[in-house]
Amino acid sequence: MAEVFDVVIVGAGSAGCVLANRLSANGRRKVLLLEAGPRDTNPWIHIPLGYGKLFTRTDVNWAYESEPEPSLGGRRVFTPRGKVLGGSSSINGLVYIRGQPEDFDGWGMPGWGWQDLLPYFRKSEDQSRGADEWHGVGGPLAVSDLPDRHELADAFIESAASLGIPRNGDFNGARQEGTGYYQATTRNGRRSSTATGYLRAAEKRPNLRVDTQALATRVLFEGLRATGVEYLRSGSTQVAKASEVILSGGAFNSPQLLQLSGVGPASLLQGLGIPVVLDAPGVGADLQDHLYARTFWRCAKPITLNDDMMSLWRQAAIGLKYLLQRRGPLTVSAGYAAAFVRTRPELTRPDAQIYFINFSTAKRGGFLHPFSGFTLSVSQLQVESRGSVMLKSKDPREAPAICYNYLATERDRRVMVEGLKTVRRIAGAAPMRSYVAAEEHPGPRVQSDADWLAFCREAGDTVFHPTSTCRMGTVVDERLRVMGLAGLRVVDASVMPSVPSGNINAAVIAVAERAADLVLSDAP
Repeated sequence: MAEVFDVVIVGAGSAGCVLANRLSANGRRKVLLLEAGPRDTNPWIHIPLGYGKLFTRTDVNWAYESEPEPSLGGRRVFTPRGKVLGGSSSINGLVYIRGQPEDFDGWGMPGWGWQDLLPYFRKSEDQSRGADEWHGVGGPLAVSDLPDRHELADAFIESAASLGIPRNGDFNGARQEGTGYYQATTRNGRRSSTATGYLRAAEKRPNLRVDTQALATRVLFEGLRATGVEYLRSGSTQVAKASEVILSGGAFNSPQLLQLSGVGPASLLQGLGIPVVLDAPGVGADLQDHLYARTFWRCAKPITLNDDMMSLWRQAAIGLKYLLQRRGPLTVSAGYAAAFVRTRPELTRPDAQIYFINFSTAKRGGFLHPFSGFTLSVSQLQVESRGSVMLKSKDPREAPAICYNYLATERDRRVMVEGLKTVRRIAGAAPMRSYVAAEEHPGPRVQSDADWLAFCREAGDTVFHPTSTCRMGTVVDERLRVMGLAGLRVVDASVMPSVPSGNINAAVIAVAERAADLVLSDAP
């Protein structure tokens, strides 16, 4: 017999853990949280730099691949996504960036502008720098300045500033533009995910149940009303009934589950033999992500993480420093320092993000280069190109077809080219140039704009910020209810009308915080 809940949440990721905490808080609402992956017991999850060990771990990572990308020479793009309590907040690079106010105002959705969301950013945060009009304290998510500075990161910031890029000690404050150090979702040298921040305490409540290793296979309907969820667990099919179902599987898994359940483009569903509940062409359409291109540089001094890893003594010292002080290289996020820049002076806000990290590796998650090296990378901020996420099979265990469709517009191509040219200018400016022994990749073969664009096509990759596949105004309304259906919402990055400017985890959590208030206010 099916168990009955007030709310079933599918996906214990960045949004799902927030919802599970907030919706179960009063003790009167019976909540079930389903997660396809395991508990977050892998020790590398909790060590900040450990994200590199999780790139291909299929026990905690969906490890998707895109379809052959037409603009990237037919390459498939490897796409890690969290499959574990905390979702991608448990395996991501920990960089904390909210985005730009214009992003949220540009969504054009009532209740979702910058001033609407700012209180929810603040509500979620426990900021190491203290509370003010921009920052919150006492929230579940620890947000901290990096505990250590680095000689190379300082040189990067100095060189960027010498080119007229303003210094910025707080990318999440009054303005994003400028150069400085990142903040990260850490506390005392440990990752702060939504599992550790939101779910741990909530799990003690008797009205919240968390089922891991539970793969949702379809949403159940009576007519046009969602009535529950069918899922696989321990080798058997189980059913949970609910007054409301909330999908929080992210930009890939939420549209996939909707399509599996008969909600999506009718022609696609009929071709797969899935009975159509609602013809919803927008489900799985409009995927956006930030394209990312890395350049590698040989360092003139043996001060990079590459050098540390080539020495057993330095490795031992790093491990000891982390164990005793929770300091050192193991506390570093996927970005150390950054520059948010305008690629054209007439722009009113930054349109490119430049990452600095004090190591280099040919393959993300792979071995470090056997030389002193560092990485400078670029991603575009306001993206025009849109792709899709569509079923390939009605088997819920088979990955959907992901097509990013990068570089589909002239503006997207131009911003990436100008961003990479800015990287080379920063590396060639004092004091950074004194640390450069050589430009390892792409090197002097790349000179013209056409060369840079070709480099983007051959080396461009995802920076793991997928959004917009169940967007507000197309698939869900401003209260995140699936339009045309009752009892069903989507709450995750897929509802964003467009991708925010920068790393998206902070915005996903703020969206979930506001969504929890909407659900509570709508509840009988």
